[in-house]
Amino acid sequence: MTRFIDLPTLAALVHDMGAAHFLCELADEIHTDFLRWSAFDKTARTASHSPHGVIELMPVSDDTLYSFKYVNGHPGNPACGLPTVMAFGMLAEVATGLPLLLSELTLATALRTAATSALAAQALARSGSRSMALIGNGAQAEFQALAFHALLGIKELRVFDTAPDATDKLLRNLARTPGLKMIRAASVAEAVRGADIVTTATAAKRHARIITPDMLEPGMHLNAVGGDCPGKTELHPGVLRQARIVVEYAPQSRVEGEIQQLAEDHPVTELWQILSGQASGREHAGQVTVFDSVGFALEDHAALRFIHRQALARGLGADLALVPTDGDPRDLFGRTRSHLRRVV
Repeated sequence: MTRFIDLPTLAALVHDMGAAHFLCELADEIHTDFLRWSAFDKTARTASHSPHGVIELMPVSDDTLYSFKYVNGHPGNPACGLPTVMAFGMLAEVATGLPLLLSELTLATALRTAATSALAAQALARSGSRSMALIGNGAQAEFQALAFHALLGIKELRVFDTAPDATDKLLRNLARTPGLKMIRAASVAEAVRGADIVTTATAAKRHARIITPDMLEPGMHLNAVGGDCPGKTELHPGVLRQARIVVEYAPQSRVEGEIQQLAEDHPVTELWQILSGQASGREHAGQVTVFDSVGFALEDHAALRFIHRQALARGLGADLALVPTDGDPRDLFGRTRSHLRRVV
């Protein structure tokens, strides 16, 4: 049988564990998989682009478990009552191909993105960072704020969005977060000024230049989340040329990330190299660093494995007869007839 986790079930799990605790444990799971980088069969995601957005498949596997995620990105969706990003995923045994888990990944994608952002910032941001500017206050914003609060000790959040109602939503949702002071900024420049960390998480599918070189300050860390497909960026190229750039998987990031704006041979470092100690993180206190985050299948693999383990331990979800697992495995036609007899 295949365990099925729907959105209400995952939401209940996050609530029961507490969002901050869930994010911390998920970050540990992602960290573990990045340390096993060479054990995975990796590929850039397959994307189907249209004028409206993109639909992608993201596979990855080691010698035990295979996973994939189906995910879209349609910036115009909120106008018709749908999320910009929607996703589901599968975890399966490599030895047999048996699907172990079918899970929602819309909520899980937001959680794993935030956990990965904070994991990278632990290696790249200055120690003692306490203030963060959050530009783009949509669906990803609360998760980013909670992850940085829980994993890095961010105490001051300066927020800005061109849509005031998005900022209203963020402030309302996080109003009771202990130890987190939130300041509403009137502009990007005002939010960024003096911030230790800057997170950009906007949705518009266009070459944007939200952060410009004149906004940079020595030692600033930028967490660029919103630029995640060809033709969609958030940072001015001049920002990138002044910074140490870290990516998840360079072959994918050069097509989809902020670095699509740079020459193909522009030097970048992959996150796994830093986490494993094969490369340094922040090299000096005054260095500007950028985590060019586009999302990689390894993070979803870790999330699916974590969700599956929690579901089994807590008795969550439902079992689905998604594939035939009993009777004669060679008699699929006979199985069809037996099901028809039961229906009649």
